[in-house]
Order: sequence, then structure tokens, then C-alpha cells
Amino acid sequence: MNYTETLDYLFSSMPSFQQVGGDAYKPGLERISEFCRSIGNPQRNYFVIHVAGTNGKGSVSNMLAAVLQQAGYQTGLFTSPHLTDFRERIRVNGEMIPKQKVVNFVDRHKAEMERLQLSFFEMTTAMAFDYFAQSDVEVAVIETGLGGRLDATNIVQPVISVITNIGLEHTEYLGDSLPKIAREKGGIIKKCTPVVVGEKNTNYNLVLEEIAADMHSELIYATEAFSLGECGFEGDKQVVTLNRMRDGYPYQLRLDLLGEYQRQNLATVATVLDRLHEQTPLSISRRAFVEGVREVTALTSFRGRWQVLSDKPLVVCDTAHNEHGIAEVTKQLNVRTNSGRLLCVMGFCEDKDFSKMLAQMPCDAHYIFTQASIRRAASLEKIAEVATSLGLDFEVAPTVEDALAKAKEILTEDDMLFVGGSTFVVAEALPLVALFD
Repeated sequence: MNYTETLDYLFSSMPSFQQVGGDAYKPGLERISEFCRSIGNPQRNYFVIHVAGTNGKGSVSNMLAAVLQQAGYQTGLFTSPHLTDFRERIRVNGEMIPKQKVVNFVDRHKAEMERLQLSFFEMTTAMAFDYFAQSDVEVAVIETGLGGRLDATNIVQPVISVITNIGLEHTEYLGDSLPKIAREKGGIIKKCTPVVVGEKNTNYNLVLEEIAADMHSELIYATEAFSLGECGFEGDKQVVTLNRMRDGYPYQLRLDLLGEYQRQNLATVATVLDRLHEQTPLSISRRAFVEGVREVTALTSFRGRWQVLSDKPLVVCDTAHNEHGIAEVTKQLNVRTNSGRLLCVMGFCEDKDFSKMLAQMPCDAHYIFTQASIRRAASLEKIAEVATSLGLDFEVAPTVEDALAKAKEILTEDDMLFVGGSTFVVAEALPLVALFD
């Protein structure tokens, strides 16, 4: 098979959660464990940082990878979902896995993957583990897919675990309350292995603390390790001041990720790096930290998080796709400095509670609702019903391209356009940026 045929095979014979939702969800570690044993347990060949959480885990993973690269380590990065190219999921020092490596892996292991009936995500996880071993990776940042305890990535033995935060998402699989979801995500905590928790919350603190105590693992809250000082923006960077609580040591950092919610993610990253430097063989200098977070997008090709696509008019996209994430995006939309109107091109997945998401969005904006070209897309009829009940000013467009074309017709240089609601809407919008040139 060539690369295109290989992808067709993977997406058709092993449906992905990205494409079909819950029909692709296969919890449990038996299949991935057996498969990885059959290929030599490649995940044991390098240090691993394991990252879970409801929101921010992609940002934290990319920031960590950027700093580790700047520290001189051969660094693997496994994230999901991808935006425009399957190979975005698997990177070494910011470079995507070569197409031929994808083809070779499937050709070599197709029979065993079919025998074990691996899910798409299990196959992708194993491919990443194998490619990192082939590439002489020294440290890999591994982002969980859905949950943690039964996630395919949870066969790793990390040097540190990270849980960014806990929110209500995928309740049909993870539980219908924050404590239940925390127990699932807390399943990545390993015996005698420190875990950093990004956000302290009385709704789930005790659950995570209980798991950590049972595993004899130190639990560190980022909010107790680093405090946020003065923050602002300078040109194409945001300036964030962090103070290390144990000794008052100050860091003034320039971050190329412009979402204000990234400040807390940065504190989580700082806490992880501090523990790595102090308690593991990995050495992370202050210079590597400063330079790594300044150039995250250049080092890891990270996209889709409060990404500015155009300046005049201002066009911003963000992949926030749940109530917790949209709340953070809305905070920044509410303090926008442009003098004109706010337009929003948005679509959602049908398995998300988009009524709660829309209820948080600015009520003075004009909305153009659309559908990404995936089976999981919420229907325009259902979105319109919710928008009408909320009293929003809106129209609809059948495709993301049509929605952006409508937006271009009415945008002025003083207006702002926000694109989001779904990772898949953003993915389809990114190649269409030229519409606004």
C-alpha cells in the first residue's frame, strides 16, 4: 500500500473517535499491552511524561516538548486529534513522522492489529511508541486520548504524570460527576511517581489526593508551586510573570501562545519542569525554559489555540470544544480591543452540550453556524433551535467554507471574527485563511 491507501485502510477498518465518536471507543489495556509486547515494548526505551486532563493537555504537552527540545533532548510528542494531517499526532523534535514510516508500520503489523481488533487510537499509540524508539528519542511527551485509567497510552511508566484539570466531558464514558471523572483521569498516577495537577478544585482534590496516597506518589498543585504575577502582551507574544513559591524566584516569560488561559498552563509546565530538573536525570536549564516557551509554535508546529489567522480584520480560531474551554475563550472575547462587531463562525459535535457552550458566548455577536464534514457534526437544525432559545443573532451555512465566505462578505477591517466550537471546524478553516488576505 502507498500512504494514501494506508490512511484509507486505517480510517475505514479502524474507525477513529475523531470521525465517529463513541462507536470507536474501546476502553481497556489488554489489546494494546499484548500488541506492544509483540513489537518489543518500545515505550520502555525512553523517559515518558504522561499528560491527561479535560482542557489544556495539548498546550501543556506542546510547551513541554518545546522546552525539552531546547534543552537538547531528542524529544517525541504524541497528541490527538490532528487538524489537517494524520502525521501531526506523532512528532520527533517537531517533525512529523514520515509517510513511509506510517506505511511500513501498517504493512509490518497489519495482521496482528486485525487479530487483536485494535482501535484506531490503540494502533496510533503503538505506532508512536515504535517510531520514538526507532528515532532514538530520549524523552517522550505522551498525551492521553480519552480519560486516563483505561486509555491506550496508560501502559507507559512515566517519570512524572500531569493532570491539567477536570471538567465535565465524555460523561457517558468517564462518569457523570467531577469526582467520577477525576477517578478515571487519576488512573494515570503510577506508583512512587510524582503527579502535577494544574488546577486545584474542591470538587475533585480529595479523589486525586486519595489515589496519589494509595500509590505512594507525591502530588503537587501547580497553583501552590508557582504564582502568576503581572501579565500582558508585547507584539506577537504575551508576557507572563511566574514566581516560584518555594524561594520567590521570578521568571518573566514571553509566550507565543496568545490565549490568556495559557498562563495557567504555563504555570503547570513550570511545575513539571521544576520537578524534572530537581528529581530526575533530566536537566532543564532556565535558558531552555525561557527559549522553549517563547517559540512553541516554531518548535512543535502547534496550531489552533487562540491562533491569529489575520490582523485586518482580526480573525482568531480556537479549538475549545466543551463548556470549560469555551468559558476561557469567552473571557478573552469579552475583553477584545477591536472597535467593530464580533462575528463568530461556529459548529459543534452532536455529543457535546453545545447549549451550555453557547449560553456562555457573547450575546452581542453575530453568529454563522455551520457543520464540519464529519459524522459527529451537530445538525444545523438543532443548533438553530438552541440559538433561537438563547436569543442570539444568527444565520446558518451548510459548510465551513460557505460560512467563512459569508463572514468575509460582511466583515470590515474594524471587526473581529472568531472561528471555533469544534476542533473539526477549525481544521477545515485553517486551509481557507487566504480568504481574508
